Amino acid sequence: MEEDLKKARWHIRFTGKVQHVGFRYTAYYRAKELYLTGWVDNRKDGSVEMEIQGPVSRLRKFLMKLRAEPHLRILGTEITEIEMNPHERKFSVRGYD
Repeated sequence: MEEDLKKARWHIRFTGKVQHVGFRYTAYYRAKELYLTGWVDNRKDGSVEMEIQGPVSRLRKFLMKLRAEPHLRILGTEITEIEMNPHERKFSVRGYD
């Protein structure tokens, strides 16, 4: 029950077959479904980077939904908890850095 109330912001780096498969837009739609905010971006090294925030229970559900997507092959997930962004109101897809 405490996890339903606790909010967090995670910096996540995904590795595997995560580019050229619709990963960013899949993440965008899943985040919107769960009312999470943040951003997702492709990296030049072939990984995908993300910052996402909301209730911890929804963040966990978000990760489970992404891992269940048949067109994505997530081999690695590095999660770091970072400071919340109180001004953020949406989830966005970014381009290359």
